[in-house]
Amino acid sequence: MMRAMSEDDPRPIETKATTIGDAAPLGSRDDESERVTLVVYEGDGAVASTQVLDLADGAHLLFGRSRTANVQIESDRVSRLHAQFKRRGASVTVEDAGSRNGTWVNGQLVQGERTLSSGDEVIVGPLTIVVSITSRVVSRPRIESTRYLEERLSAEVDRGQAYHRRFGLVMFRLDGAPEAADDAGDRICAALRPMDVVAEYAPGILAVVLPERDAMAAEQAARSLLDRARPRGAAVEIAVGVAGFPEHGTTPGALIARALAALATVRGRGADPVGVPPAETAPLIGEIVVGDSQMARVYDLVRKVADHPITVLVAGETGVGKEVIASAIHAASKRHDGPLIRLNCASMPETLLETELFGHEKGAFTGADRRKLGYFEAAHGGTLFLDEIGEMTPALQAKLLRVLEQRRITRVGGTDEIEVDVRVICATHRDLEAEAKAGTFRSDLFFRISAFTIFVPALRDRPAEIEMLAQHFIRQCAAQTRQRIPALSPAAAAALRRHAWPGNVRELRNAIERAMVLHSSGMIGIEDLPDSIREGRAMTQAAPPALTLGGMRDQIADMERATIAAVLESCGGSQTEAAKQLGISRRTLIYRMEKHGLKPPPGARRER
Repeated sequence: MMRAMSEDDPRPIETKATTIGDAAPLGSRDDESERVTLVVYEGDGAVASTQVLDLADGAHLLFGRSRTANVQIESDRVSRLHAQFKRRGASVTVEDAGSRNGTWVNGQLVQGERTLSSGDEVIVGPLTIVVSITSRVVSRPRIESTRYLEERLSAEVDRGQAYHRRFGLVMFRLDGAPEAADDAGDRICAALRPMDVVAEYAPGILAVVLPERDAMAAEQAARSLLDRARPRGAAVEIAVGVAGFPEHGTTPGALIARALAALATVRGRGADPVGVPPAETAPLIGEIVVGDSQMARVYDLVRKVADHPITVLVAGETGVGKEVIASAIHAASKRHDGPLIRLNCASMPETLLETELFGHEKGAFTGADRRKLGYFEAAHGGTLFLDEIGEMTPALQAKLLRVLEQRRITRVGGTDEIEVDVRVICATHRDLEAEAKAGTFRSDLFFRISAFTIFVPALRDRPAEIEMLAQHFIRQCAAQTRQRIPALSPAAAAALRRHAWPGNVRELRNAIERAMVLHSSGMIGIEDLPDSIREGRAMTQAAPPALTLGGMRDQIADMERATIAAVLESCGGSQTEAAKQLGISRRTLIYRMEKHGLKPPPGARRER
């Protein structure tokens, strides 16, 4: 048990303890430029608690079992006088007071006095003490990177599991002009607590971590932040998705996915702008894993194009889940109550494919003893998904182009034109643009179907999602076969992460289905996986090794840095003008400048 002591202590104490949920500000002196707080987590099952201690300039806090300690800890893991925190201006230190079990900072034993930085974790017996140093002038959290978000989520998950604490994750989608979206983001930052974390998860999506708030409290906080971010008449639309630990997930990837799934439930103007994860869903939107920023962008494109009648081309390697993307577009559209008809253009010869697409009249050919409706008519009022469109012959491509332009079909053997109301989504694993230039695919059809293209990255390029998908397929197989859900052993999980996945999601599904048959101990072990995954053969056969991939990322980063530097120079250092030329918001430009270590050119005018 921990309690802050002051009444019995003869020394002046300028700190006070409070719970995080209290609305009243912590005690402090108004003339201090820096605010220092110690967030203290104590957890032993049911008595888990959190306190915030405000450390004023010139103050010190002594932790120990003794009644003379400022913070008394009733634990046999703590010495009578264990550790002392001191503050001198902006400098904060901790010193071990000769304790038996030691004082630890970020996993290292403290020898003598150690200077602390914001974010450092100090272990004193059963306590974890997190140091927070913020400016009173600018106390709002800065917008962090996606990598920092993932690191902080991992730390919060670890802390939540160790001390039985809860936290919330909120995703804000900001739709509007870049300036209006930036203003809304600034308002969100200004309303956050110093301990909260905000990051740009993807273009137009901010992620906010809210420590010490369960899902319900996080939803209430999200609504309050929404009111602050969206003043009356603002030219920005904001949607919010909320997830809580541990209610909606116990890993960073699962929480991100559930928050994005909640975001996907918000449907336009007039609807409740705050969404919560649908009941009993996996961390997926349909079956689209949204565990990293690449798939978040895919999801965002799905959402934006869903209610537009434009033809969509879904491109990507075989097995990445192009059909799943098509299903997600249909499900998110106004046509979701209509049929979704799927046809693989590579699965049948030209003559049969034509009759399947357009239907035929009685007597159109030998064996046509009655009229048959084609896929276009069957999909009337809904969506037609044409997989492997690149396998279609030039003659059939011409007929498809005519239907897309006129929205009318003629059955094989018939003369009547039949109007159809169908949304068409095409998919391919081939480079249709190159084939159109080479003359092997009709360029007019290519331009017609590729006006809106969604590229689905290969599974090896989104490794954070591998284990999430594996867990999803395990649950799916268990439900279908009425088995208990087995665990995935650490060795098996590591093997899945190492594999290059030349067959992408389809290969992963097949591997999990095989393992569900073979496992016998309530746990899927590495011995239950295919040889190629156990031995890592595919890594040398298919994808470039991680070092090459990292080199490619470095090259891309260098190109981005050079481009930003050149545009800034051409604009005389004006960040606003440079952002316009680059097609990004000024905040995104500033973030990328910081990421690449770029500074405004000499003589550039300072902007606010």
